[in-house]
Amino acid sequence: MTIPIPDLVSTEWLAANLSAPGFAILDASHHLPAAGRDAAAEFAAGHIPGARFLGLASLVDQQSDVPQALPRPDQLAARLALLGVKPEDALILYDDSAIRTSARAWFMLHACGRDNVAILDGGLAKWRAEGRALESAAPEITPASSADLAPARAVRSKAQMLANLDTQAEQVLDARSADRVFGSGTDPVHGGPNGRIPGALNLPYTEAFNPDGTYKSPDDLRAAFAAAGVDLTRPVTTTCGSGVTASVLLFALHLIGKHDIALYDGSWSEWSADPATPKAQGPKAQGPKAQGPDA
Repeated sequence: MTIPIPDLVSTEWLAANLSAPGFAILDASHHLPAAGRDAAAEFAAGHIPGARFLGLASLVDQQSDVPQALPRPDQLAARLALLGVKPEDALILYDDSAIRTSARAWFMLHACGRDNVAILDGGLAKWRAEGRALESAAPEITPASSADLAPARAVRSKAQMLANLDTQAEQVLDARSADRVFGSGTDPVHGGPNGRIPGALNLPYTEAFNPDGTYKSPDDLRAAFAAAGVDLTRPVTTTCGSGVTASVLLFALHLIGKHDIALYDGSWSEWSADPATPKAQGPKAQGPKAQGPDA
């Protein structure tokens, strides 16, 4: 039986419900190469009891021309089945990543029609800081039947983003740090030039979080979007370096009840690599600045 779960699950709630039936816990950790971390090895060394390792790094559509493209529905369905996730299971995602990769996993599942999905607020870092149980034993997994997933919704292509330059139908919001969006020189994460899609607003993804790594309250999130110049009555498409931290802003928008949202999956990696796309570079009125990596 599917159990309803909130969009954000607290560490207290999860600790009290670890043995409850009807949901699966997935570790969605993934790291930028510069971090020098092995998410699979870290999972093997210690994870939330009963969790399974999603392997987010390999959930990429290699048949697509888009860099680090979202997986095809059949890929995602096959991975869930291999991990023993039943079609009716609710899902709780967590990560231990500086770039908050559980939001990327949330978006790919949500976009393909898997709606009963939550994120552990504060992730593994908060769970560990509270001294909660970890285990290193490999989870016992019985593969499940594969569920049909829908083609990803709310995903924008480069062609659609180019068309939007003329129509301005959707606001474009970049989740990278301000130095990458408004600076010159070389992008320190993906290479190529720094810069932005013309007209893009900027809200660094780190602005969605409290100091303890939990998501800000809905009122504080609305204030952060407003400070970045976002009109919450109009559609928003998010972008970043490769579609990862843009998903954090999508989840934050979801938390405040905004659903006319989309992801430019190719993001700056695709846009900046095409000499034919227009690019803006250099300073202008900037929103909040952030510290730390972003993808």
